[in-house]
Amino acid sequence: MDAFLSALFLGSGYNAALVGIGAALLGFAAGASGTFLFLRKRALVSDAVAHATLPGVGLAFILMVSLGFDGRSLIGLLAGSAMTAAIGLILVEWMSRKTRLSEDAAIGAVLSVFFGSGSVLLTVIQTMSQGRQAGLEGFLLGSTAGMLFQDAVVIAIGGTLAVAATFVLRRPMTLVAFDPAYAAASGYDVRKIDLAMMGLVMAVTVIGLKLVGLILIVAMLIIPAVTARFWTEKSDTVIWSAGILGAVSGYVGAAISASAPALPTGPIIVLVSAALFTASLFFAPARGVATDAGRALAAKVARDERRWDVAREVHHDVSLTGRYDGLTPIEDVFTPDEIAQFDDIIGKPAAVEGG
Repeated sequence: MDAFLSALFLGSGYNAALVGIGAALLGFAAGASGTFLFLRKRALVSDAVAHATLPGVGLAFILMVSLGFDGRSLIGLLAGSAMTAAIGLILVEWMSRKTRLSEDAAIGAVLSVFFGSGSVLLTVIQTMSQGRQAGLEGFLLGSTAGMLFQDAVVIAIGGTLAVAATFVLRRPMTLVAFDPAYAAASGYDVRKIDLAMMGLVMAVTVIGLKLVGLILIVAMLIIPAVTARFWTEKSDTVIWSAGILGAVSGYVGAAISASAPALPTGPIIVLVSAALFTASLFFAPARGVATDAGRALAAKVARDERRWDVAREVHHDVSLTGRYDGLTPIEDVFTPDEIAQFDDIIGKPAAVEGG
């Protein structure tokens, strides 16, 4: 416990302090920007982007070694990962828009091909006689051992820029996440805003490779947003609450890892984030499943799901039924008479039938 408290208050050495501050900044950026993926129901896109970074790491290493360097420059490796992540993102968007493939199929194709290519490149790199290959596999699950000041600066600057971009673009991205049809009618270019949203996630993914790795960064993008949703109904509050939860997860996870050096930082950060999610799932005042209000709300949500199913059968107007996003109350879309009609079709709630 003493070691943990020492790490929590930046008393465990220079490297541990750098990792803690960097993890907090990354967590805030990931939580805030990942909220839009959650609202847009595109969590799997972040998985494709993350896995698409791996071949970029390998290609950047090979290029730097061929130019006479040791291949371990963080900026160079992140630049390479950003390049292939961008290509992967564009391919997912293009295949979803131009072919008959669904988005999840496009994601699966990009994820598997890019990750496979990256794994092959890493194997080739291990056979090279030049360069410092040791530790490159840390980009899979993260590696904070020997983090340098310039590495922390890169993460801090990248995280700050991502948060600033989230603040500037939060209004159009929120509108597109909730109601893309209305956003388009209001004059917004939905495709460009979607790409900006994905680009922001790509940026956070790239800067997070050093700390948590490409496999676990997806958890930092999604779990804080889902956790924040238990506590509030307001989109702006969800965004910044997710950022705070991500920062807390990053900082506390880094402190736990520093107090027990055998524990890897990235997985511990994700486990702390999962613990906050679990606590919110059960005990959040308005939506926790262990509270009376939460159980009542869960029953209403379950019934609303059935109402939306009926609404899709009764109405064939996508501008109405397409507005279901898990956040918009059904009462905001349909009139009380229409909802009563859905209830007549569904039948009485189980509690009423039992009474």
